[in-house]
Amino acid sequence: MTRIRIKRVYEPAAPDDGCRVLVDKLWPRGVRKDALHYDMWAKEITPSPELRAWYHADPQTRWPEFRRRYLEELRGSQAVREFVRRIAGNETVTLLYFPCELFFVWQSLFGDGRVPGAAAENKKSPSVRGACTVRQT
Repeated sequence: MTRIRIKRVYEPAAPDDGCRVLVDKLWPRGVRKDALHYDMWAKEITPSPELRAWYHADPQTRWPEFRRRYLEELRGSQAVREFVRRIAGNETVTLLYFPCELFFVWQSLFGDGRVPGAAAENKKSPSVRGACTVRQT
């Protein structure tokens, strides 16, 4: 079973992070590309540009609907199925997030067992060291 962890992109890499996956369409502000340790950049499983623009027009009131729409996008996405297949061989996968709202979406996806074969843990939980064989930039 693949263990999914969720961590802010600004937190330092740890030996027990396993395969580190940046989950955002945009590169995080203030982070040099050569300074961030990551194994995969999963741009294809982030919110659609339309959904992102809609949400950012009024994030205070649109969060519940953003979450619902994004989860709907993810459920119907071939890219998500491919992503789950690609990470399946890793014991631990750490999703690196930049925008704070994505933490809650990823936590709800992986934290309550909605994705088969994945169990979430917070960054302070013990985990098994994993390795990721894919590096995309």
